Formats: sequence, C-alpha cells, structure tokens
Amino acid sequence: MKRVKHMQLNNGLTVGALVSEMNECGVLGAGNIGKAAEIVTEIFSDRDYTVFLTLAGPLVPGGMRQIIRDLIDQEYVNAIVTTGANMVHDMVEALGHRHWIGTFLAEDEELKTKDIGRIGDIYIKQNAFKGLEDWIYETLENIPEKKRERISTTELLFEIGKNISDPNSILATAAKKGVPVISPGLVDSIAGFHMWMYGQDKKLRIDPLLDTHTIVDIVYEAKKVGIIILGGGWPKHFALFANTFREGVDRAIQITMDRPEPGGLSGATLKEAISWGKVKPEGKEVTVICDATIAFPLIVASALEELRKTH
Repeated sequence: MKRVKHMQLNNGLTVGALVSEMNECGVLGAGNIGKAAEIVTEIFSDRDYTVFLTLAGPLVPGGMRQIIRDLIDQEYVNAIVTTGANMVHDMVEALGHRHWIGTFLAEDEELKTKDIGRIGDIYIKQNAFKGLEDWIYETLENIPEKKRERISTTELLFEIGKNISDPNSILATAAKKGVPVISPGLVDSIAGFHMWMYGQDKKLRIDPLLDTHTIVDIVYEAKKVGIIILGGGWPKHFALFANTFREGVDRAIQITMDRPEPGGLSGATLKEAISWGKVKPEGKEVTVICDATIAFPLIVASALEELRKTH
C-alpha cells in the first residue's frame, strides 16, 4: 500500500504544485482532482487524442467563458457538446451585455419588478435577451434560405459564430478554429424559442439527426478519445453514447455535484459508464464531486503548467 502524503503549502506555491500535492496525497476529493489533472495533462499533450468537452449548468454565466474559449483557441479541445443556454449566454456577452454578482438570498419578486433574472447568485438584465432576439433574426437572415431548409445545430451555431465579432466569444473562436459546437437541445433555450418564432414566418428547419451524424463521424475518425464532462445532463450522455461506436472513450474525467444514489445520469459515475461501453475497461477515468467552477480551473491550470514544463 502507498501511504497518504500530507499536503504542504509552501510560500509561492503555484497552482500546478498545489494540485501535485493533492495528487501525492492521493485520497478523497484532493486525490481525485490530482488524478483528473494527470488525465487532462495526458490528453492535452498527445495530439492523437480527439478531446470532447461537454457543458451543462451555468458555466458561461458562472465565469468560465474565457477558459473554454482559450482551450478552443489553443487547440486543446476538438469538439464541444453543450446545452443551448451556455451558448445563449456566450451570445449575450458578445453583444455587450454582462452577468452581475448577486445573492442567493435575493427577493425574487423585487428582481422581477426590476426586470432582472437570477441564476443562483448570478444576475442578468432581461433586456439582454430582448437584444438577442433582434440579433438572432438578423443573423438567420444572413444564412441562405436553401441552407435553412435543413440545418443541424452544429452548422447553425457555426453560422452564428461567424457573425460574432467579439474575439472572446466561444462561438466566434470555435467558428474560426473549425471546432464543432454540437447542441441538439438548442431549442430548449431562449435562442431556441427566438428561432421558433422566426420559423413561424420564415424558413427554418433544425434537424438534430444531422448532429448525430456529425458526432459519430468525429468518433469514427478519432485515434484516441478523451472527454471532459462538466456537469451532466444530455451533453454528457450524447457524447459518451456516441463513443460506444468505438467501444468507449480512452480517458475521461467528470466534474459534478450530483450523486449516483437516485440513479440519474448526471450523478452516474464513470465506473458505471464502463458497463455501457461508454468508457473502455482498460481506460483511465475519474469522477470529481465538486462545483465545476472550483475544480475545472484548478485542473486546467495545473495541466497547462505541466505542459509548459515539457515543451
């Protein structure tokens, strides 16, 4: 047996050194963060890996936009599978609107009178979404009608990304880098309802089966697959199930606050995913029970620090 090594916090400790201390400790949440950092370092350093990043929960409103954008720009991530809401919040940021620090102890009736929506302790003014509606209509008009007759969410988000001038946008950067942003659940978002309204008068048919074609093509072409799952929900399942066509992913980390006891997908461990052929039995995986806005920056910063040492 390997003994538990007690962590030391020395002056000038870098993030990478801190996570290394967690890894050397080897147990509980610290040990899992350390193991996750090792896996992320491996998949980021080996260009044979096709890396999926799945996004569920308020990650863009919660301050993760720049990290996700930079991973795309630096070519560490090859495909995004995301809820529609995260891309909506990327769009409204690109249009100049902002998310504000609020409180969980809000008087929501008062916020309603001030036209402010609340996501936990994050506030956003509702006029952001009114501005989004006009912009979405203009953007859809720029897409040729023939293309709008049958379009995947991946292609639609690519076209939207091309129309965003904000260099810090996830969608704009993904379009520039040719990284697919796959979101068959896009209709379950504010932008999705704006698109539905547009489609009452104009031609727009979104076909999510085309997204399945896209993701399965990526899976078939991959030499190795690594996946980083933030939150759970359908983005987790869509990306993992697509990889059953290659008998599972090779490396996987999941960061979630959900628990496995109720049997729901979001709390299901990656060990369970092995039984479904979503993760290879000989692969490496770790489930980190933590708020993704805490664990993911630590893990990514540690991995990038380690990569800088070796390159």
